[in-house]
Amino acid sequence: MTHPAPSSPSLVPRKNPLLRTPQMNLPPEGRSRIAHGLTEAAAIGAGLRLQCCADCGTTQYPPQTTCVKCLSAKVRWTRQSGLGELLTSTTLEHSNHLYFKERLPWRIGSVRLDNGPCVIAFLTDSVTETSPRVRLSLRLDRAGQAVVIAQPESEQDMHPQEKLQKETGCSPDHRKVLVTDGKSVVGQALVRSLLKAGADIVWVGHAEPWKPLPGVAEIAQLPRVEMVPLDVTDPISVTRLGAEIGHKVDILINNAEVHRTHGISSRRGTEIARAEMEINYLGLLRLAQAFGPALQGRAADGSAHAVAWVNMLSVFALSNFPAQGTYSASKAAALSLAQCLRSDMLSHGIRVLNVFPGPIDDEWNQNLPPPKLAPASLADATVKALIHGVEDLFPGDVAQEWLARWRDNPKALERELAQGAL
Repeated sequence: MTHPAPSSPSLVPRKNPLLRTPQMNLPPEGRSRIAHGLTEAAAIGAGLRLQCCADCGTTQYPPQTTCVKCLSAKVRWTRQSGLGELLTSTTLEHSNHLYFKERLPWRIGSVRLDNGPCVIAFLTDSVTETSPRVRLSLRLDRAGQAVVIAQPESEQDMHPQEKLQKETGCSPDHRKVLVTDGKSVVGQALVRSLLKAGADIVWVGHAEPWKPLPGVAEIAQLPRVEMVPLDVTDPISVTRLGAEIGHKVDILINNAEVHRTHGISSRRGTEIARAEMEINYLGLLRLAQAFGPALQGRAADGSAHAVAWVNMLSVFALSNFPAQGTYSASKAAALSLAQCLRSDMLSHGIRVLNVFPGPIDDEWNQNLPPPKLAPASLADATVKALIHGVEDLFPGDVAQEWLARWRDNPKALERELAQGAL
């Protein structure tokens, strides 16, 4: 099947099959435990967070266990505007570190934030000394560590061809993507969002092609879409597709799931729970075994390297929602496995994005009251998270509130859910 070309010429050069694929060299690692407060903020796309002393109000950088001014231990991570002035800048033309050596020249600068601290940051090409006002943000580098990036104050997003965007983001633009389930409304919304973002090819898995499911025929007719047989419950199906296209996939989005309602006591037997685990948990495991090594092997494939793996989980994975008890348990198991997958992928520079939506406006949540997340909104948020290179996404009002309650007091959340609250 031939595919129409994207709206603009491909910016990703073809790989020369005669050249050996190099091994991935990662940025410098080794942050202190306290510095992982920066990593946490970068992982969820929370902007710039710095430590602020609760006693004297001092904002400090780099992170310390106590306040540098009054030695108080009451330092809290606080969201910052990130606005400041560029004091000095320089361009590295030489580096002994292999990661930077392969990517020279590299711009860095010193920025004084409006609230006091001076920060060393990576500079985008759009930052100039004639316009010294900048905005700082946190991004994850390819080693999964937080780095500070400076952009012009008026610039909201980095240019798609900006070096720092390519090194810290996972944009689907001109990339080949596999969406594992095209029969669900979420899968179909993901396909449309990926095409809108400039994906080169979107492979769409379908486990039961003989069923005339709503929306599948329309998805199959879209340009740059190819339907592929994929049943995540069948090891042969997963292995066969991995062998066929695994070496081409740049981004894999696993959205295949079984979603059923009811708790433990309101439904007898284990058949539904087995089906949920078979797809929601073991399906992810089969995909990881079939496609993981191929993505890892292409992590250093120049500008055409593999970049990301996306898992559609649920905010119910954090704390069990009794009304959907076995579904919540299967997603909790998948979350644990996804963390293992992230560990495997980290040394290869592959970003693993876990998505934790609240109730989605689909057939399985008809009886739940609003607010519910529209599939198109979930898909757009997922693509945006890929572009920004985050690790954990909590889209929608319910997911954000659930996350805040879970972080504040997990036991209170458990009791509230047991009493029937969402």
